Amino acid sequence: MLVLRRRLIFWLLKAYLRRWGKNILYSFGIGLVIFFLIRFALGSFIARFPFVQKETIGMVGPYTIDSLPEDILQRISRGLTKTLKDGKVLPDIAEKWKISSNGKAYALYLRKDMYFSDGSELTSDSINYDFSEVVSSRPDKYTIVFNLKDVYSPFLVTLSRPIFKKGITGLGDYKVKRINLNGNFVESIELYSEKFKKALIYQMSYPTLQSLKTAFVLGEVSKMVGIPDIAYKNKNFKSFKNVNIVKKTNYKLLVTLFYNTKDTGLSDKALREGLRYTMPDSFAQGERNPSPLPYFSYASSEGVNSYSQDLEHAKVLIDKSNTATDSSKISLTLDTLPKYEASARQIAKIWMSMGIDVKVKVVDKVPDVFQIFLGEFNIPSDPDQYALWHSDQISNITNYSNLRIDKILEDGRKELDIEKRKLIYADFEKYIFADPPASFLFFPYSYEVSRN
Repeated sequence: MLVLRRRLIFWLLKAYLRRWGKNILYSFGIGLVIFFLIRFALGSFIARFPFVQKETIGMVGPYTIDSLPEDILQRISRGLTKTLKDGKVLPDIAEKWKISSNGKAYALYLRKDMYFSDGSELTSDSINYDFSEVVSSRPDKYTIVFNLKDVYSPFLVTLSRPIFKKGITGLGDYKVKRINLNGNFVESIELYSEKFKKALIYQMSYPTLQSLKTAFVLGEVSKMVGIPDIAYKNKNFKSFKNVNIVKKTNYKLLVTLFYNTKDTGLSDKALREGLRYTMPDSFAQGERNPSPLPYFSYASSEGVNSYSQDLEHAKVLIDKSNTATDSSKISLTLDTLPKYEASARQIAKIWMSMGIDVKVKVVDKVPDVFQIFLGEFNIPSDPDQYALWHSDQISNITNYSNLRIDKILEDGRKELDIEKRKLIYADFEKYIFADPPASFLFFPYSYEVSRN
């Protein structure tokens, strides 16, 4: 019975294929052709509309539109000039420039066929820098002239500041797609690049590093930037699955031990010089740079960054200081920002081993009054540091007053010849080491933490 049933099925199938086999074969062929045509069409469509990569980046705020991080500004726009790492200046939006014989007039000639992200052409009328004591004129569509009241050699560096139309419409690879504000503060800003087919969403409303790290753990952001360490609740981010950690060196900041030169004890040059020689040769938190100028600056002197710790010489200098002879024991208070507490305690340990009484105090900002402060300053692209060390500057937080340094700084910002400026700033380094208002420590490390 089973055999008869199998034979019946075979005969029926054979009869069906004899009648409809050609139709089935044709249908299969047509279907195969249609499949490949559809695949080709979809592939062409996808190629024309590629997938947009999105990245959500978290950082600690607050920021305003006027104080957005440099990384964001440089993605959105460009300046008339651009500055290399060593401080030398090159053309950017301006293809060339001409400086008058008296050094007070700068004529910059714009590149043609350059456009903002909204499609409008860049012209001299688009340049909206607002400098005090500088008068600008526009002889033609592609020329702008700046007339300065006095000679100011770092002026070309200031022209590297990104240019924006009304709002934040720029000339970069990215344009601002969306921005969310909470009062004057930016909560988030979304950038989009048609060139790279990429969207960058910066979340900037996190008030503390702890809140940012929590947001990363919860998946609110896919990347964190500007993290001074990789610890989270006594754990290491490396222990997290699918996490990539990149260590970077911030060459725009120099962590520095500032001495209040008006303090009774620290007014003594010998004590400050002695403390400078106690600084360790390395710091876990950054790359050593014992000079106020970066070691890679065109103006930096050879040999300055070979400075090394010398505790014996330090003790000799400290012991002969008036502060040491006038009291039985030197007492110092070291204020520090939270992110540099580890380095502050490293320094304090050395001082205590030399018989100095040290109190470390963690503060949130530069104190109005301090004895010693471990903080940071933004390193100008130009070697000029007039604002930091000239005696008549409010931003001179060390209350430093040295007539020789004042004259050097004044000469440095008036000299246009780069070779002559090198000699001037060689003297600057020489004499500021002889009478130190600060101990210059390191470029800080920071971490980018992202999910793979």
